[in-house]
Amino acid sequence: MKIYDVIIVGAGFAGSVMANQYANDNKKVLLIEKKNHIGGNAYDYLDDNGVLVHEYGPHLFHTNIKEVVDYLSKYTSFYPYEHRVRGLINNVFVPIPFNLSSIEELFDKEKADYLKEELIKEYGMEKKVPILELRKSENTDIKELAEFIFEKVFKYYTMKQWDYSIEELSNQVSDRVPVFVSYDDRYFQDTYQMMPKEGFTKMFEKILDNPNIDIKLNTELKDVLKFDFENSKIYFENEAFEGKVIYTGLVDELLDYKYGKLEYRSLWFEKKQLDGEYQSVTTCNYPTPKEEHPFTRISEYKHIMENKPQASTIHIEYPYAYDANNEKGNIPYYPVFVKENVERYEKYKKELAKFDNLILLGRLAEFKYYNMDAIVKAALDKYKEIKD
Repeated sequence: MKIYDVIIVGAGFAGSVMANQYANDNKKVLLIEKKNHIGGNAYDYLDDNGVLVHEYGPHLFHTNIKEVVDYLSKYTSFYPYEHRVRGLINNVFVPIPFNLSSIEELFDKEKADYLKEELIKEYGMEKKVPILELRKSENTDIKELAEFIFEKVFKYYTMKQWDYSIEELSNQVSDRVPVFVSYDDRYFQDTYQMMPKEGFTKMFEKILDNPNIDIKLNTELKDVLKFDFENSKIYFENEAFEGKVIYTGLVDELLDYKYGKLEYRSLWFEKKQLDGEYQSVTTCNYPTPKEEHPFTRISEYKHIMENKPQASTIHIEYPYAYDANNEKGNIPYYPVFVKENVERYEKYKKELAKFDNLILLGRLAEFKYYNMDAIVKAALDKYKEIKD
C-alpha cells in the first residue's frame, strides 16, 4: 500500500492549491475527484469553433490580493481582461451593476440629470450602495428610483436564480451586485483583472504537476475512504489513516444527509455555436419575469479571449434547484443562504469537528460563497495554519 501524508477530496481551487502546497513541502498527496477532469467548476476547453469554453459558466479572475496573483503567476501568465455585463431593462441593454450610465440610457435627459444629481448628493461618487439600503432612503425621488431598480434589476432575476425573494435571502446575495454611483461600467473594480493565457485547465495542470501528487479521477470518496463516526476515525484501504484529510465536497453527503439535505442552486447551459458575434459584451443578463425569459443570462466566450476567433460559442444559462439525480441541475453551484440551511450546516460542522484530522475547505464543505481569489487565499492560509 502506498503511504500518503494527506488525502484531498476535490480537485477544484481549494483541493488543488492544498495539494500543491503539501507536494512542494515534499509530502505525498492523494487527490481524488469524482468528475472526469481537474479544475472543478473552473474547467475550460477549446471547442471546434476555436472558442475557449468555460464548461460550467464564465469564470473571471479579479482580485485585490497580490499574494494570490503572485502565487498563480508561478503557474500561468495572464493577459488583461475587464468584464462588462449588460442587462435587459425596458427592452434596452444597460450596464450592470446599475450605474449612472444606466440611468442616462433609460430616462430622458432632464430626469436622468436630476436623479444622478440626487444620488451623488446623498451617497457621493464612486460609492457602491446595496439595493436594500437604497430602498430605505428618505429622499422620495431616490426611493422611487430604488423601487424601479429593484423591480427591473433584482426582483425577477433573484426569483429565477434562487427561487426565493431577495428579502428571504442573506445579504451575502444582494450585496454582491450593488448599485454603483459611478460612470465606471466594469463589473468589477479590483486592482487585478486578468485571465490565464492558456485557460484555467492548463493552469491547474501546472499547479498539480508534481511527482508527489497522485490524482484519481472518476473516483467517489466512498471508494477510497471509510468514516467511522462512532469512533471518529477515517480509514484508507482498511487501515486507520493518521494523516490529514482535506474535504472540499458536500458536508451533508458525507454524513448521509443525517440532518437533512442542504439546499443549493444549480445551473444548466444550452450551448449554441454560430458565426460572427452574438452580443456586444461577454454576458447579458435577463432580469425579466420567468414567463418572458426562463433563463437568467447569456454568455459569449469569445469576448473573454485575448485573440478572438471569427466563429462564436454561447451558453444560455438556466437556473435549477440542485438535485444529484436530475438530468439538468445535478451540479451544486451556490449555497442557498436561508436560516434553515445555515442552522443545518452548523449541525454537520459540529459533528465533523470530532475528527481531529479532517479539514473542511471550500464553497461546498463550508457552505459559504467564495470568489476564486478568496478560495485560493483561504487555501494558502489554511496550509500555513496546519504547517505552523
